[in-house]
Amino acid sequence: MARWLWLSALVVVSDQLTKWLVRDMLAGRPPVPVVAHVNLTLMYNKGAAFSFLAGAGGWQRWAFAGFAVVMTIVLVMWLARLRAHERLMAAGIALIIGGAVGNLIDRVLIGKVVDFIQVYLTFIPLRMFNPWPAFNVADSAITIGVVLLLLASLRADAKTKQTA
Repeated sequence: MARWLWLSALVVVSDQLTKWLVRDMLAGRPPVPVVAHVNLTLMYNKGAAFSFLAGAGGWQRWAFAGFAVVMTIVLVMWLARLRAHERLMAAGIALIIGGAVGNLIDRVLIGKVVDFIQVYLTFIPLRMFNPWPAFNVADSAITIGVVLLLLASLRADAKTKQTA
């Protein structure tokens, strides 16, 4: 199943290309509306998801980078052990690997992750989620990958219950 790494590479290239374009085109500019409730805006995140530990003083850069390296190795090993019919799980793992590597590159090279997609969730009454924290292609790939893993797990669980 290592052949799924092409999907990881596609995510990394797409992520880094979009971040490069955004840093070049949006530096010093206000948010640019794309469609209703979606803006492009250049932001940097020194922390993890939802800026977790962003103000921790700098050590988090290398802690998160190390965590990304370890998780990528674990996920590549998991991917290599999958059977040919486990395509949904393989796609999910490959997307997560690509997203982790995309954000790892930012952490190592510039010390923070470039985010640029800003979404306003008008249907959520809680103001703390408006706008939603900015994200990028790598974050999107990780999220989609996790959803695919959950779907694959639910599918496998349903098959197990069917045969029992």
